Amino acid sequence: MQTHLLPLTVLLSLPLLPLVAANHDNEDKGSWPQWRGPDRDGLSKETGWSAAGKKENLWEMNVGLGYSSVSIADGRLYTMGYDEGEGLDIIWCLDAETGEEIWAHPYPAKIWNQAHRGGTLNTPSIDGDVVYTLNREGNMYCFDAQTGEVKWHHLLVEEYPELKIPTWGYSASPLVLGDELLVNCGKVLSLDKETGEAIWASKDYGDAYSTPAAFERDGQPLLAVLNGNGLGIIEREGGEELYFHEWTGTRGINAASPIVIEDAIFISSSRKGACALLAMGDGEMIPVWENRAMTSQMSGCVRMGENLYGFDLAVLKCIGIDGVDRWTERGIGNGAISGAPGRLIAMSAEGELIVAEATSEKYTELSRVKLFDEGVFWTVPVLVDGVIYCRGNEGGLIARDHRAPK
Repeated sequence: MQTHLLPLTVLLSLPLLPLVAANHDNEDKGSWPQWRGPDRDGLSKETGWSAAGKKENLWEMNVGLGYSSVSIADGRLYTMGYDEGEGLDIIWCLDAETGEEIWAHPYPAKIWNQAHRGGTLNTPSIDGDVVYTLNREGNMYCFDAQTGEVKWHHLLVEEYPELKIPTWGYSASPLVLGDELLVNCGKVLSLDKETGEAIWASKDYGDAYSTPAAFERDGQPLLAVLNGNGLGIIEREGGEELYFHEWTGTRGINAASPIVIEDAIFISSSRKGACALLAMGDGEMIPVWENRAMTSQMSGCVRMGENLYGFDLAVLKCIGIDGVDRWTERGIGNGAISGAPGRLIAMSAEGELIVAEATSEKYTELSRVKLFDEGVFWTVPVLVDGVIYCRGNEGGLIARDHRAPK
């Protein structure tokens, strides 16, 4: 049953200061430099690519066990995987066109196979000529993006002994903002991106599985942090808390990044039947609506216009930003989703790459191809320069050629 706590018309009349998503001034269609892409919204700006794609894979490679997505810039692809036989996490730098190894950096790590196969969780972040990685145990690295030379390394759980590694390990990805590197380890840590040295630390918001969302409100830079205890809105300068809304996911799992929607924040979690749109009122978060329309167990939704597309557990759905169902498509299972103008790009629970229309009218599938025979497919597919990169947890990384014929 749906419960609307505050109509959108009332939201618009609230005395809220203007809220805008952070502007990253990155119009380069040939890059996906971090978790959720250039604008951290899960969307590519590319148009003109083929929905069907070529029959044969462009290339494929096994990068090791895990769920890390890919980041791409300057023709190089970065990702992470776990070598189960050797007990190593591996940072990979591959040629995005051919899949050939440019460099790799292995280091010892535990598998963390808690009720699933385990392996890597986090996605690298590219910032010019360096790339940053954080792993589930708090190993923070800065590499030369071209050579793989280690610029600096910090084991955060040793330098911040108050940190607690959650059940499934840290899975948030590094967030580069100006001269700072922000990492979510329960506390949000602000590090000097040149050295990795501490600048500030926020209060502890509980188990850290979600990457924070950066935005501005009345010109003030803020972060929305959704951890095991709930949603915190904190200042980007100093980490002081402005708002907190309790939102406890099942077993502390709030894994999906918050989404800024005009004057409010959309959150969704593994809590059974739990999503909400929350406005920032006078000292408290005010529910605009809260219902059971979208239960994001893993990677979360993408917003396109007035709609949100995502997996409600094992059901692919479109809901409006008013919280009302638009359409439901069963039989795809729990997967992961990204988007591009007019299109959705999804991985199914059966290892299929699906391209569908991004419309609120109905589910319209444009193509579907089976890529993997086994595994779990919670890793977001990434579109760069007409190529879609897909990952399974068993380590298979496949590049699919969806470039339009010349």
